[in-house]
Amino acid sequence: MRTARLLVRHEARLFASLVLWVVRRTHGAHGGHVFGYARGQGAMMFGFGFVCLVETVAMSVLLRDWPTAHAVLLFLDVYGIVFVVALHASSVVRPHVLDPDGGSLRIRRSVHVDLRVPLERIASVRRELRMTHERADGELDVEVGSQTTVTLELTEPVTHVTFFGRRRQVRIVRFHADDAAGLVRALGRARV
Repeated sequence: MRTARLLVRHEARLFASLVLWVVRRTHGAHGGHVFGYARGQGAMMFGFGFVCLVETVAMSVLLRDWPTAHAVLLFLDVYGIVFVVALHASSVVRPHVLDPDGGSLRIRRSVHVDLRVPLERIASVRRELRMTHERADGELDVEVGSQTTVTLELTEPVTHVTFFGRRRQVRIVRFHADDAAGLVRALGRARV
């Protein structure tokens, strides 16, 4: 039952992000300095959407003689296209945010990851392009398009809550930012 609730909440947050994208608003920025990460996945998401659209048309042609199956699959296919668009929209409207008071950096990935890192816990920050990531205890890789561009090393761990509610302590956080150099500079200024 808990898993079903989490999945429904996930879907609701995705579709709320779609609405925010249409009205050109961001979620949770509140005057902070925002750093996007969606450009790194734009082409891939467009490709997914295009494949879903082609599959919708193909299935409509193949199932034109079976109206019930056609209606069910048409609904599922259109839902799939909207889901892909909402997934991209959630990445656009939920950017990384450096709080306006300079107290923390909010690292996000769509509606799946939302990690607050207090600036006083950041030991070092650097630009580092990584294309491969192996799971390791105490490390969190928030990849976009299979890459990360910024690495944070922390003085003490922060708690990352996974999609299904499991808690992990992380001391190294790698994530992608479209303007990695700008983010590193802004963090350097905020930490002084």
